[in-house]
Amino acid sequence: MNQPLAERLRPQNLDHYFGQEHLVGPNGPIRKMIENKSVSSFILWGPPGVGKTTLAKIVARLLERPFYELSAINSGVKDVREVIDKAKKQRFFDTPNPILFIDEIHRFSKAQQDSLLGAVEQGVVTLIGATTENPSFEVISPLLSRCQVYVLKHVDASVLKKIVDRALDEDRYLASLSVEIKEYEALLRFSGGDVRKLLNVIEIVVNAMVSQNDTDKLVIDNDAVQKNLQENLALYDKKGEMHYDIISAFIKSVRGGDPDASVYYLARMLEGGEDVKFISRRLVILASEDIGLANPNALLLANATFDAVHKVGMPESRILLSECTIYLATSPKSNSAYSAINEAIAEVRRTGHLPVPLHLRNAPTKLMSDLGYKKGYKYSHAYDGNFADQQFLPEGLQNGRFYTPQENAQEKKILERLRKWWKSRF
Repeated sequence: MNQPLAERLRPQNLDHYFGQEHLVGPNGPIRKMIENKSVSSFILWGPPGVGKTTLAKIVARLLERPFYELSAINSGVKDVREVIDKAKKQRFFDTPNPILFIDEIHRFSKAQQDSLLGAVEQGVVTLIGATTENPSFEVISPLLSRCQVYVLKHVDASVLKKIVDRALDEDRYLASLSVEIKEYEALLRFSGGDVRKLLNVIEIVVNAMVSQNDTDKLVIDNDAVQKNLQENLALYDKKGEMHYDIISAFIKSVRGGDPDASVYYLARMLEGGEDVKFISRRLVILASEDIGLANPNALLLANATFDAVHKVGMPESRILLSECTIYLATSPKSNSAYSAINEAIAEVRRTGHLPVPLHLRNAPTKLMSDLGYKKGYKYSHAYDGNFADQQFLPEGLQNGRFYTPQENAQEKKILERLRKWWKSRF
């Protein structure tokens, strides 16, 4: 009972590893690596609590490899080199190389990642990294090119229920109690697809009910979960479990034009130890998705903030992030670019087979020219106002509309220009 439930129930094999069938199912690439007794370096990218660390440990156990584990939060170049030195000393003929697991590898600096590169290239260690961030942003190219990236998904409700049932049946302490899950909704809602959070919630609720219940049976329903989590909120949130709620509130506050709420949730994230690079990346997305063409300078400022945060670090980055957050919150808003690309993608999925009009195609050979490629194309700069009325969309989509200017000063000017060019089409 000294171990948390999530640790007591950590799967030891693939049969108990639920929710990532695309990786560990019968035809999954990681299962095949294990079956072939050979593993190459890879990075596991996915949200918190879906089993990245567990999967790395299962791979090492089933392949009978030595397993070294480092966390990028509290490890430096010295720690990496010490592990590599240990691995070198343990090398013998035909001895498989150990696995080095680095949790939150996206937090490693370039120098720290560089210190790994030689050992990975030479096969001194097989690297398994885990990250909640897109590795193409945070992992250096030479290291990324030597690793396969596997994406882990949020665990769905049916799998979470299966994990709850396993906990009640197989955990020695929970099995000694008489526990009935009458309603799952609150358990699943508070977990947010995070298995570790789910097991933490069950443990908190059961322990609270045991301490206050004299009956032989514990009935867990939505009210019981809500009541006991509210009373034990500090315990529930001690490791930043509200991460996604806070970032959601931050995004919605910026989108909603409230600079005070926006900077408040920014402060909540900073005080909670959130990675400033993660925040700055969200600001870039916000600038494009929610402000867009209503104020194109927003994206320039957000991108400059992203670059500056990477150079400056904390505590000064708080000022850069505050400036950008307030600017975005107080900017006019438009999601026209976001809507346009979504509608265009939807149309492509329906009609993506339509041929490109002949006059828009290049004609690098005589045959293509004879077939009419490029014939009739009007070079816009050769016409008054640098515009020539011609058809650009494929036949069948002549009147297709994806971009709709919205009601803001910037896009009113765009609409005026489009109407001058295209007349009644806009």
